[in-house]
Amino acid sequence: MKRKDRFKINITENNVKRLVKDYLDIKGYFHFPILQGLGAYKGIPDRMAVKNGKTIYIEVKKPGGKLTENQVEFQADMERAGGEYVLITCFEDLINKII
Repeated sequence: MKRKDRFKINITENNVKRLVKDYLDIKGYFHFPILQGLGAYKGIPDRMAVKNGKTIYIEVKKPGGKLTENQVEFQADMERAGGEYVLITCFEDLINKII
């Protein structure tokens, strides 16, 4: 095993989801996961958060993760309707996109 491989950290999407949940708790948001189901809008994001009358739709990916075509369409539809949609892949995204 190479030296640099010993220190490589594998961050999963679930790691980022936990980070998002904890951060929203600390910031005082009312939030919950959105679960996919039969008849759900294709590309619906992972979480919805509300604070002070502002609603944010949050898609979570592991670092380097990309939106699917359906997620890109959902984001466009949401933003066209005046909603806020954010993609979170790391802690920096959280502190820069969710206040």
